[in-house]
Amino acid sequence: MASRTKIESSALPSTSRMPRIAAAAVLVSTLALAGCAAPAADTATPSATPDAAGTALDADALVATFEETAEEMLVPGAVMLIRTPDEEITSAYGVTEWNGTTPVTLDDHIRIGSNTKTWTGTVILQLVEEGKIALDDPVSMYRPDVPNGDNITIAQLLNMRSGLHNYTTTLELNTALDETPDRVWDPEELVAMGLAEPVYFAPGEGYEYSNTNTVLLGLIAEDIEGKPMDEIVQERLIEPLGLTETSYPVATDTSLPAPYPHGYMFSNNVDTMTEPSLSEEDLAKAAAGELLPTDHTNANPSWTSAAGAGISTASDLATWVEALGGGGLLSDEMQQARLDSVEPNGQGGDYGWGLARMGTFYGHIGSLPGYNSFMGYDPETEMTVVVWTTLAPAADGRPPAPIIAKGLIDLMYGD
Repeated sequence: MASRTKIESSALPSTSRMPRIAAAAVLVSTLALAGCAAPAADTATPSATPDAAGTALDADALVATFEETAEEMLVPGAVMLIRTPDEEITSAYGVTEWNGTTPVTLDDHIRIGSNTKTWTGTVILQLVEEGKIALDDPVSMYRPDVPNGDNITIAQLLNMRSGLHNYTTTLELNTALDETPDRVWDPEELVAMGLAEPVYFAPGEGYEYSNTNTVLLGLIAEDIEGKPMDEIVQERLIEPLGLTETSYPVATDTSLPAPYPHGYMFSNNVDTMTEPSLSEEDLAKAAAGELLPTDHTNANPSWTSAAGAGISTASDLATWVEALGGGGLLSDEMQQARLDSVEPNGQGGDYGWGLARMGTFYGHIGSLPGYNSFMGYDPETEMTVVVWTTLAPAADGRPPAPIIAKGLIDLMYGD
């Protein structure tokens, strides 16, 4: 491997175009639902492979694209990290607080939302390799309360083909998130909300992204291991990879490790259940700095549980997604089986055992109020892309991080 060249950039948004601090509630669309973003094929799909292996990337063009898109989407803070076998290009944009003066840095910690699903999926696959659970086991072996559990397999929980209802789309949860953002949620409460709703389809007869699946997997892992998910993740994933800036917080912990940026959102959870975008009038006000978002930095993320509670940095996410897509925590056979499990979901994307494929990149997208992130690794080109933002969703309802990542990937891959 050639020696790696590191190129760094830091930028602050133009003060004339930065909104001021605000008050208005928030959420993410069902697609990028807080803490539970579903990977979308049209937001981060490279159109081609690089023109020639080993060709140096245009760092200036990549940084310019990153900063211009972040500013256009009214993002207060963002980070990008692009890594190849030969170089690393990073850039930090904006400030840690709305209209503040402290610059965002590569060392900042953020909430990674549904990227956490890749942790939970990896833990389950490790347990499979250890003979403690099997992919074709019916979920009823571990959770007799699941409707039709005799016919839902562990694999179908992993690949979102169980048919179980997504609790994060319920009015009950979204109302509670608006009214009591500091509430501490027990994962059993979350599963109960999902199981109380009608199923989407019979097991294996469709695809529907559902956080109920992953929370169930977290509870099953805890029962098998006899310890809480935070300890399982620490011992099985964080320590072996040396992810010193990564953590899985306990349900009562609403803090972020220093340094960290604040996370913001427009609108509110209930309103954005049906329309993630602001109205045309409010979009104009947001662009003019007259409509301001709400700070969700310390809202309790326990409502995401094993589906989205993780915390990390850009560098640690890059290390993680390289192991996720390239191997290191599973046997070679299981790693290949996991990659092979990814298949078209019938909704324009590709999903497998706690893992998404976005173009030629394996990884995931994560979002919860205030934070949006994309992580992807292309095993063929050995390219890694990580982007995070401190606005989720954008004022127009789009997820900023995968939109920025798509622009970077298209530029790198010669679109």
